[in-house]
Amino acid sequence: MLICQNKTCRKQNAAKVLAAFQAHPIADVSITASGCLGQCGNGPMVLVLPDEVWYAGVHPDEVRAVVEHHFRQGQPVQALLYRKKRKR
Repeated sequence: MLICQNKTCRKQNAAKVLAAFQAHPIADVSITASGCLGQCGNGPMVLVLPDEVWYAGVHPDEVRAVVEHHFRQGQPVQALLYRKKRKR
């Protein structure tokens, strides 16, 4: 999982989002601070690989829902999906 830590996302609390994911470790998933993911102004951006599931505007208090629903139940959090990157 990549969590953008570039300038714009940092202004939108990306460091807190990264810390929240790190506080909720997920088996077999590496949580990585990344550079710009090319979606400035929509952050903080979270990209789950290899599935290429994009989350936008993630707040630290929403991280638990992503961990629980996406990783433990296998269901992406629809309300947080980045509309420009949704798989059709």
